[in-house]
Amino acid sequence: MHTCCKICQSILVRLRVKCRFQQTTDISVEENNKTWSGRFSEPVAQLVQRYTASVEFDYRLAEHDIRGSIAHARMLAATGIIQTDDLAAIEKGLAQIREDIRNGKFEWQLEQEDVHLNIERRLTALVGDAGKKLHTARSRNDQVATDIRLYLRAAIDDIIGLIHGLQHVLLDLAEQHAATIMPGFTHLQVAQPVSFGHHLLAYYEMLQRDGQRLQDCRKRVNQLPLGAAALAGTGYPVDRAMVARELGFDDICHNSLDAVSDRDFAIEFCAGAALIMMHLSRLSEELILWMNPAFGFIRLADRFCTGSSIMPQKKNPDVPELVRGKTGRINGHLVALLTLMKSQPLAYNKDNQEDKEPLFDTVDTLKDTLTIYADMLAGLHVNPEAMRQAALRGYSTATDLADYLVKKGTPFRDAHEAVAQAVRFAENKACDLSELPLADLQQFSAVISEDVFEVLTLEGSVRSRNHPGGTAPEQVREAICQARSQLPG
Repeated sequence: MHTCCKICQSILVRLRVKCRFQQTTDISVEENNKTWSGRFSEPVAQLVQRYTASVEFDYRLAEHDIRGSIAHARMLAATGIIQTDDLAAIEKGLAQIREDIRNGKFEWQLEQEDVHLNIERRLTALVGDAGKKLHTARSRNDQVATDIRLYLRAAIDDIIGLIHGLQHVLLDLAEQHAATIMPGFTHLQVAQPVSFGHHLLAYYEMLQRDGQRLQDCRKRVNQLPLGAAALAGTGYPVDRAMVARELGFDDICHNSLDAVSDRDFAIEFCAGAALIMMHLSRLSEELILWMNPAFGFIRLADRFCTGSSIMPQKKNPDVPELVRGKTGRINGHLVALLTLMKSQPLAYNKDNQEDKEPLFDTVDTLKDTLTIYADMLAGLHVNPEAMRQAALRGYSTATDLADYLVKKGTPFRDAHEAVAQAVRFAENKACDLSELPLADLQQFSAVISEDVFEVLTLEGSVRSRNHPGGTAPEQVREAICQARSQLPG
């Protein structure tokens, strides 16, 4: 299936789930069966119920909630807190619920407030009292903290895989254009000629750091909160290490107050995501410029562009523009989470319900962006001649001429001044430095001889940067070879 089709299918699945939820939530308040309702003398107002419910978005934690519940139940049975018959019933019931959710048959109910109570209610309906025992020695506070960590750990693994996929595309494109010359820019002015492959490898390096940051973030995500209960731990003889092993956590959270209230890991992930999007936004800006006919460096495949409703000639780079726009959205989610946590006293507060939508949207947006970006770059059409002509127009070998004079014994500042005068002279002649006759060049320095034209060519300039990290085609190919040896897949 085409990558864009996969993205569309993913979006449709999310929409179908939400529609399914909305169709099954028209239930009266009188039917409410809250697990804590015995403390209250009147039911929750319908508006308050809708205002405080989270099941419209936290349903996506269901698989992780079930996985965590099974591990918790097995620990309860192993420590003698519940009977083995109860465990068998719980496992069977949760397996049925998981199957119903996967098949779209599970009826989410708004009055059950969140994913956890929806599943627990259904489990109790299926297996009776055994279902009521599942919540022994845990709270929704440590339960949701565990679910989010399981969800985010899986998301990080997926995203790192997508980063690697995009890096492979960049390496393939860089290899094709290791010797393709383009102007390198500073201040968006022509500076020095570089290899287009070298330019692409800069983004490979950015993504390499991005992947490393997420790997490091994953270590702090992968700590188990379960066992912290509401905030103080539990009086039951729980085996937290057993649950951590079963769920693949590296360790347990060592302070129960921190375990239920910590969202640093989500903020850290969103910070990493914001950096990834910022890097892709920078590349998007370049693609947009390069696609402009004034540059004409590249052409995007039609499937990533749109036209105009009034101007029939237009081909708009919608995908890169949206990546720029969605970068602001991800930055906003990071600020939202920082603001959410900035004034919360210990331990858990209802504010933390607001952590999920920014986090979920960040994950979705980042996954979709990385997926579509790899496809877009794989279909990129490059115009090497346009790049070369642009490099010729900006006196991009002026620094090479200065270096040439220095190697002939001229102090750098004197060489800099001489070349600046030569550039001004060439501008008046409306030609490149390499097009000036030798006699014209020699009026700026007596040390200039016939060999100067070797350094004034674009190819000579690029070739001369032949050191690790330099733009010489030989170095670009070596860097690609080294990157391939380190990159999974």
